[in-house]
Amino acid sequence: MSQSATPSSLDALDTPCLLLDETRMMRNIQRLNALMTGHGVQLRPHLKTPKSIDVARRLMSSPQGPAAVSTLQEAEQFAAAGVTDLLYAVGVSPAKLERVLALRRRGVDLTVVVDSLEAARAVARRAREAQDAIPALIEIDCDGHRAGVQPGNTAQLLAIARVLHEEGACLRGVMTHAGESYGCDSVEAIADMAEQERRAAVVCAEAIRQAGMPCPVVSVGSTPTAHFARNLDGVTEVRAGVYVFFDLVMAGLGVCSVDDIAATVLTTVIGHQPDKGWILVDAGWMAMSRDRGTARQRVDQLYGLVCDASGRVYPDVLLAETNQEQGIIKVRPGSGAVLPDLPLGTKLRIVPNHACATCAQHDAYQVVRPDSSEIVAQWERFRGW
Repeated sequence: MSQSATPSSLDALDTPCLLLDETRMMRNIQRLNALMTGHGVQLRPHLKTPKSIDVARRLMSSPQGPAAVSTLQEAEQFAAAGVTDLLYAVGVSPAKLERVLALRRRGVDLTVVVDSLEAARAVARRAREAQDAIPALIEIDCDGHRAGVQPGNTAQLLAIARVLHEEGACLRGVMTHAGESYGCDSVEAIADMAEQERRAAVVCAEAIRQAGMPCPVVSVGSTPTAHFARNLDGVTEVRAGVYVFFDLVMAGLGVCSVDDIAATVLTTVIGHQPDKGWILVDAGWMAMSRDRGTARQRVDQLYGLVCDASGRVYPDVLLAETNQEQGIIKVRPGSGAVLPDLPLGTKLRIVPNHACATCAQHDAYQVVRPDSSEIVAQWERFRGW
């Protein structure tokens, strides 16, 4: 159903299914929008978390974008919905350039990312052949977390820039992503990482300009660094994605509170093992994913926090183990908590570790609002590459 379809209620839903608290989501969106306005920097929301047209329309500053994606399937779906300013924010392989060009022929200003001479040459060569100057950003490795040119390797950076600028493509700028911010142990450490991220991108942009080439875009971002950057001087845009829903990893970092987390999984009690201290539910790893991102944090939330059907958290009650279609709820070891009395058929919500991974297990959001069991809409989401 669409937003205008007849509403139903939590009680009428088959489980497991994905719930989205629209009020929390909009609060999260407004928070980061306000921060970026304060910095005077454009926000380019990353749509890899929601993978939903309905959510994207609430995230973007206009129906045309800007936005970032992590798959060409996302680019194609959002382009079909009228989004025309897109960054494909993963290193592009030569085989994917045909899909890139097909989108550009449809009027989508799709930018790609490269971090090697080989990739730059492939983009430039195909751009010449197609007579379409495919725009590209050079990825910078600001923290050793993933791909990218090292900030100190100016020779490599400028060689890649020259290929893009002189051999048929369009050198649009630089981008970086501080993925290591997810491993920070304090807000102050996140702020330091944000400055490291900013400085790496800005220094590389200045090197390109000093070599006589254009670098109009300086793109940085992760959800933690976007929220705690002290300044964004020299940056033209910030990318962030999971902030739209947040999750337990973000709560563990201090980026949000549990009460900010907008996406949860509705599940049903299907059995009890009282001698073992277990309550069994129908949300296993197929509903939650196997992501255990909080295991590296000070507080391990196992597979998620357990809430009642309205979203109120049961203290120290966790989804502790998962099988494919079945989850096991236990109390946190050493907490002194006791299992709540949850009869067979009771509906619960599970707060996920990683919103991107959990949402990826589902085909739609059942949209809810606080203190109501009404389903106000169903928003489709998509999967694939």
